[in-house]
Amino acid sequence: MTPDRFAFLAAAGGAAPSLHNSQPWRFRASDDGLGLLVYRDPSRAIPVTDPMGRALHVSIGAALLNVRVAAASLGLETRLRLLPDPGQPDLIAALGFDQPLPGSRPGSDAELYPAIAARHSSRQPFTNRDVPERLVGELMVAADQEGAVLTMLEESETRRVLALTADAERRTAADVAREAETRSWVRLEAPAADGIPAEALGPLDRDARVPMRSFTGHPPVGVPASARFEPLPQLATFTTAHDDHSAWVRTGMALERVWLIATVNDLRGSVLHQAVEWPDTRWQLRDPETGPGYVQIILRLGYGPPGAASPRRPVTDILQLP
Repeated sequence: MTPDRFAFLAAAGGAAPSLHNSQPWRFRASDDGLGLLVYRDPSRAIPVTDPMGRALHVSIGAALLNVRVAAASLGLETRLRLLPDPGQPDLIAALGFDQPLPGSRPGSDAELYPAIAARHSSRQPFTNRDVPERLVGELMVAADQEGAVLTMLEESETRRVLALTADAERRTAADVAREAETRSWVRLEAPAADGIPAEALGPLDRDARVPMRSFTGHPPVGVPASARFEPLPQLATFTTAHDDHSAWVRTGMALERVWLIATVNDLRGSVLHQAVEWPDTRWQLRDPETGPGYVQIILRLGYGPPGAASPRRPVTDILQLP
């Protein structure tokens, strides 16, 4: 492992999605120079909206998946240990890298590497084209591979989840502290290395069927004119059997694997996060017919324009070398 390789891996990890593009991760080369340690960065937490750090850990899980994909593109095999040291709560994962055995073929993860740079949240309207069943099955297998259950919602469940999301958005609009925290991550003018730029905000639904988040307040400021969204969005939930740090990190890995595969297939995505931010609406997201489980993320999928790129912190800010 060379400094250039560590920088390559950290850049891939730093391209992961995160709540408000907060990028709450740090990477450090292991003391022996053979592995990479991944830490959470509490200074980049979003404490009002995410008091338990659930979204923060989901974001770091997505970064971990990107590092694994980038390592595969270098022909490396990855060994992953989650939460390896109880005495270091900020240490989320330790990754070791091995050269593949002679004659072995590159892993399929290497094929996902180009999608890391192409994956962006698209907060634009999508078309009415359905996601093919073949691709839905592939996405479900991808989530299961990382320890989460992906469910594509039927019409009745979609409408129920949309209603809960709209209710959560209204409650957020009435919460002065949450509104202020969200606006603090919006970058309408000056260039920045984090947060959400104006071009990535997207419009609101003029028919109020798809409750997109208003990042700049109610009424919104500095966003595109409202637009007509798809009549019934295609929503996928990510559910885990447990609700702890490990489950949150695994959700992030599942989310990013699904999102990269979707990107390879020209499928766009954006997260509807409002309902999981309030304990009671998050509890109501559980599907009573599928038994116990914890909904961690709601992903809106569809065909439409790609989202705008969000800024990224320089690798020198997030990577520590020996």
